[in-house]
Amino acid sequence: MPTPSPAQRKTVGRVMHEYAHGELKSGKNGKGGKVKSRRQAIAIALKEAGESKSETDGANRRNLARSKRKEARGLTTQQEKEGKGHVGARGKRESTPAMGGKNAKTTARRTPRQRAAARRNIRKAAASQAQRRAA
Repeated sequence: MPTPSPAQRKTVGRVMHEYAHGELKSGKNGKGGKVKSRRQAIAIALKEAGESKSETDGANRRNLARSKRKEARGLTTQQEKEGKGHVGARGKRESTPAMGGKNAKTTARRTPRQRAAARRNIRKAAASQAQRRAA
């Protein structure tokens, strides 16, 4: 078997992390329940990473692409449970202020239209707070 790519290794690591923390689920949309068997977890990890021996090359590529899309959108169980913006976020949440992240290093670059919308939202929130205080 050829050496897995860095993307494949990262995906396998994420799936095994979910298994170790009891977050890995089997079946469509996790309806099969929690995975309790290490062997089943390894099989799921290899399939998601596109390293499965029983799948064709095309199916393996599709499986890895699906996993990467899920990771990029922050929809993995690990990301949802740990509040991370992406897989590989070290220790603490990595996100932009636009996502509500508190420890982002730089502010999100916004277009003039986005900045105007943000200002409107801030004014609206301040007005509603003032009304609540008055009531």
